[in-house]
Amino acid sequence: MSMDLESKVEQPVPLADIDDDYRPSDDEEFMNPRQLAYFRRKLVAWKNDILRESKETLEALQEESQNHPDIADRASSESDRALELRTRDRQRKLISKIDAAMSRVDDGTYGYCEVTGEPIGLARLDARPIATMSLEAQEKHERREKVYRDD
Repeated sequence: MSMDLESKVEQPVPLADIDDDYRPSDDEEFMNPRQLAYFRRKLVAWKNDILRESKETLEALQEESQNHPDIADRASSESDRALELRTRDRQRKLISKIDAAMSRVDDGTYGYCEVTGEPIGLARLDARPIATMSLEAQEKHERREKVYRDD
C-alpha cells in the first residue's frame, strides 16, 4: 500500500497570494506554505537584485575600459576595478547559496538546521534567508573553527 508522495507534500502558496506586508510569525505552524512562499519570494528578489547589480557593473566596467593618460588615475581605476570584481565574485558565490536555499524550499528542508534538524528561528531566517544552521549550531561551529584556526 504505497501512498502518493505528492499528497503528503504541501505545495507552497503561489507568490501572488501573499500580501506585501505579510511577515512570518511564531504564532503560525513553522514553515507552512505561506512562510515557504514568503522566503522563496525574498530569495528570488535578493537574487534578482544581485544579478541586476552585476549587469550594471559589467556595463560600467566596459564603458570605463578607456586608457587613462595619468598614471595615478590609471592606478586608481585599476584598484576600483579589482575591488568591483572581488565583490562580484563574492556575490556569485552568494547566488549559489541562494539557489541552494530555494532548492531547500522546494524539497521541504528549508528552515531546519542541517546539524540538529531543529527549526532555525524566523528572525534569523528573515535576516539571513540562506542560513543553514540554527544560531546555536552556527556559534558552536564558529567556536570550533576559531580553535582550529588559532592552533
